[in-house]
Amino acid sequence: MFDFSVVLKYSDSLLNGLWTTAWISILSILIGFVLGIILCLGRLSSHTFIQYFCRTYISAIRGAPLLVQLAIIFYFLPYWGINIPPIAAAIIALSMNTAAFQAEILRDGFQVIPLGQKEAAWNYGYSSWQSFRYIELPQVLRNTLPSLTNETIDIIKNSALISTIAVTDLMRITQTYSSTTYRPIEFFVTAGVLYLLLTSCISLLGRYIESRLTTH
Repeated sequence: MFDFSVVLKYSDSLLNGLWTTAWISILSILIGFVLGIILCLGRLSSHTFIQYFCRTYISAIRGAPLLVQLAIIFYFLPYWGINIPPIAAAIIALSMNTAAFQAEILRDGFQVIPLGQKEAAWNYGYSSWQSFRYIELPQVLRNTLPSLTNETIDIIKNSALISTIAVTDLMRITQTYSSTTYRPIEFFVTAGVLYLLLTSCISLLGRYIESRLTTH
């Protein structure tokens, strides 16, 4: 029989693990968003080298498993004298990974903006930066918000892999206690529910922001 009362004894540790999962994922998404914009603009650049470099980076990151990227950053870099703490390695890997996916999402958003809007901005005396900041980017965010929300949810789920580099996230704590108590079903079911609650909150937040953007 299942006995979920054993999970309650470790509820504080599980919630701490959930918090670690949440803040690492959200921070990685935010960093990845900034990097994604840079990569996106690089893909749209008229400079061949910049465009080629960004395209190659995006293809390489999107084509390699996240677990491999984590291993390279955490295990291989020390061979060159670069030692990175587990949490920092997790944030770097997740940020680099999501940046590639967000770059493609944002690129699709920029490409559907009518050229006439940019020309109108120039006619009104807007600089390239002002046109980007006040005209293009708001439209891109509004049009791509559902996809960006889905990417955030994917990163939260994929963050379970950071337990492989000794980050005490929700999955790491779940694995530890499921082994020591011999109650894997109870702990993994609980972890699944906590992940679901976290991703559901992100989904609801995304829908709320989307509804606010569409009414303005």
